[in-house]
Amino acid sequence: MTTELTVLSLAALLWVAQFVAYLTAGHGKIDLGHAIGPRDKPFDKPGVSGRLHRALGNHTEGLVLFGIAALVLTVSNQSNNFTATCSWVYLIARLLYVPAYAFGWTPWRTVIWIVGLAATTAMLLAAVL
Repeated sequence: MTTELTVLSLAALLWVAQFVAYLTAGHGKIDLGHAIGPRDKPFDKPGVSGRLHRALGNHTEGLVLFGIAALVLTVSNQSNNFTATCSWVYLIARLLYVPAYAFGWTPWRTVIWIVGLAATTAMLLAAVL
């Protein structure tokens, strides 16, 4: 398995961990009726629970692009040291993004997000150039 696919698997496990952290942070703070209902009306997710939920959504979005990059590089046999390093940079950025968002590290949350996006973009460019 390529480094990119290994990191993709770890990033997916990070998604699971973030989801569990979000559920744990919101336990007892979110109205169960809303949580199990059709969610036609948005409901507040207070404090850290809301920030963890937004960080999870952000990771979901980033994971799509990273997954595409990892798969294209692997399938086209273009994996190399540069793209492997970019993969690890992406994962480290995503790991740091969770506490940065949860604890409101301004402006570091944005800086960390940009680093992760830049690593993914570099992988995509390496795949097509």
